[in-house]
Amino acid sequence: MRWAQVGEVRLAYQELGRREHPTVLLVMGQGTQMLAWPDDVCTALAARGLHVVRFDNRDTGGSTHLPGRRLLAYTLDDLAADAVGLLDALGLPAAHLVGTSMGAMVAQLVATTWPRRVLSLTCIASSTGSRRVGRPRASLLLRLPVRRRARDRVEAGEVFARVVQAIGSPAYPVEPDRLRDLGARCFDRGHHPRGSLRQLLAVVRAPDRTAALGGVRVPTLVLHGDADPLVAVSGGRAVAAAVPGARLVTVPGMGHDLPPALWSLVVDEIHRIVMRGETRRAAT
Repeated sequence: MRWAQVGEVRLAYQELGRREHPTVLLVMGQGTQMLAWPDDVCTALAARGLHVVRFDNRDTGGSTHLPGRRLLAYTLDDLAADAVGLLDALGLPAAHLVGTSMGAMVAQLVATTWPRRVLSLTCIASSTGSRRVGRPRASLLLRLPVRRRARDRVEAGEVFARVVQAIGSPAYPVEPDRLRDLGARCFDRGHHPRGSLRQLLAVVRAPDRTAALGGVRVPTLVLHGDADPLVAVSGGRAVAAAVPGARLVTVPGMGHDLPPALWSLVVDEIHRIVMRGETRRAAT
């Protein structure tokens, strides 16, 4: 793990592959660390000749945890500026952005605010910010465990596994041991529930991005599960409808997670849209 100073925050990041290869910047969702981008997905992308960068958003994992009790400390625009600042720190003029959930919202803002920094856009399990689409199932709120500070890595692993099982993919087998291990490792790197809440409030306060997405001109992939209980598939459809020429891939039985059975699909789809972006760049 390495760190880059980006304005007022220090961002933890990891790189796989060679920098002279096309860069894929992976942006993770609310309250979730970069480790949630599966190692196998990252190594598979690097094996296909891509330079992969994953990082912790501010207030998450190994990145700066903001001090104090203030909850309205930043916006999604600030998180988008962090992503661009990381590209600057790494000397990367542009990248293929891949985001999931809140991370896809951040990627959308980078694409609409700094269009020259984005070569392709992939949005997984996300929405436009419109209050009319992507709404969670009401029953989900009753099944989520109460979020509080875990006492130790074991409890953190159990809570993480229960959350993923509640929002995850009903058509694919759950691997509780893998999820517990991932949750425990995230606890070791930096457990920060207040940061997760601040990020949630940034999502809730964000304005509708539908009109701005109409100006995106890079190849765009929207990947969404039709069984997503947290961000309904209508959210993904709205993103695809807003971006001209976007490719929509609706995955049967997929929820708000990345189950191992779908890793090869995710890699294939990301690689395909990246190659479209590279072809477009070569032609301009």
